[in-house]
Amino acid sequence: MPIKTKRWDDPIDADDGTRILITRYRPRALPKANETWTEWYPNLGPSKQLHAGAYGKTGVTIPWQTYLSSYRREMQSQADPIRVLADRVKTGETITLLCSSQCTRESRCHRSILKELIEAQLS
Repeated sequence: MPIKTKRWDDPIDADDGTRILITRYRPRALPKANETWTEWYPNLGPSKQLHAGAYGKTGVTIPWQTYLSSYRREMQSQADPIRVLADRVKTGETITLLCSSQCTRESRCHRSILKELIEAQLS
């Protein structure tokens, strides 16, 4: 399936297709000329509150299962952009979902959840 996931600062591969940043925040102090993505969907990133909870910025770090269910619930309001991305993949376009450079564990990142949500639209 032509959906890949990476961090925004991972090396660009020829088969990445359209690189899409899916973070609420744009990387700080990065000049526009150095952007490694061609599209940005900030609303596909976790809300500011959920992001803060995931990193313990508002107290205790929330558990992964809480984050997972909260992010999925937030994405219900983003059904249209998720469907648009799924339609693009259906037509054969390759997309690469990009997250923060600090997000080193893909299995515990919203980019893997979003990939699953897009794939669910394909079936």
